[in-house]
Amino acid sequence: MTLDDITVVGGPLVLSTNSEVDASEDNLGVNFPAGYRAYVTTLGEGILGGCYIRIYPPRRIINGLLQEWRERIAEYWFWDEGQDVLTKEKTLECIIIGDTMDGDELIFHPSKPDNIYVLPRHYDDIFLAGRGLFDAMEWLCNSGKLTEAFEEREFQPFEA
Repeated sequence: MTLDDITVVGGPLVLSTNSEVDASEDNLGVNFPAGYRAYVTTLGEGILGGCYIRIYPPRRIINGLLQEWRERIAEYWFWDEGQDVLTKEKTLECIIIGDTMDGDELIFHPSKPDNIYVLPRHYDDIFLAGRGLFDAMEWLCNSGKLTEAFEEREFQPFEA
């Protein structure tokens, strides 16, 4: 999947700026995965696939979401079947960058930012969804692991 495969339906777009992405990377001491910057600066905040994938803007990640997410994962860890993919300790070092409307969460570890993992809501396993954001989104839409595969690649922006 690429940006060219995505059709924007509605508007206006609620975009992040390159300087917001840079500041968030500096704040977190990480590089975001390949494709993340292009996604948030070109499409911004909204839902991809009708009502399926939501990618968080950098300001949301650094303004409390990351800390809240880590606290929740530490308290409610249940992905023991995925320990061979990511241990609980490694997962708690990860950065959350998005989710699905089913409650599956997209994360990456700072040591390998292009590896995007999914913590599925309904499984006690962890999936490596792809290298870079667009590969991971393609996996979410087409793998059939978490939802039935679908072709829709429409993006609906959130209201400003």
